[in-house]
Amino acid sequence: MFLHTVFLLSFLLSTSHATVQDFCVADLTSADGPAGFPCKPPAKVTSDDFVFAGLSEAANVTNIINAAVSPAFVGQFPGVNGLGLSAARLDLGPAGVIPLHTHPGANELLLVTQGHILAGFVSSSNVVYEKVLKRGELMLFPQGLLHFQIAAHKRKATAFAIFSSANPGLQILDFALFASNFSTPLITQTTFLDPDLVKKLKGVLGGSG
Repeated sequence: MFLHTVFLLSFLLSTSHATVQDFCVADLTSADGPAGFPCKPPAKVTSDDFVFAGLSEAANVTNIINAAVSPAFVGQFPGVNGLGLSAARLDLGPAGVIPLHTHPGANELLLVTQGHILAGFVSSSNVVYEKVLKRGELMLFPQGLLHFQIAAHKRKATAFAIFSSANPGLQILDFALFASNFSTPLITQTTFLDPDLVKKLKGVLGGSG
């Protein structure tokens, strides 16, 4: 009981002088850090800092994956700074695919708003959880796990993702391997892929080495 009381008093004293802020709109002219961006001076904050229109229009999906991701992370939407959430829009053309990727800094909740999407993730036990989602359905992707989305039934699809971080991060596996300077011998050695296939994929995605 005594230790509990001491701990409670210590906690109250340590927080009694803390400044409680309603928000911390990011000052993008400063450097990002582990705690996020520094706050824009309150006198310079406007209503526009809490509104983002970048997800209102479909993105161009004329590319190799026939899909596009439009982020509303802190870099695009400074108002989410420090609030532990952000969003993105997924546009997929017929047979479009968001390849295997991870968000190292956040869980993801995906809401399908048009079409059907085959979505899934791979657990750390190498178990695959997949489901064809229809409009209005949600799927959860735990933080850091590889996951994917594919437009089903040869029709276009749209979804919106909500993340548990203002800056969830994004690493697409195919791009990390074949659009980077990761050398072909190392990729071959670490993935067991045929060197000719690795070179072909590097040629398609623009990688070097």
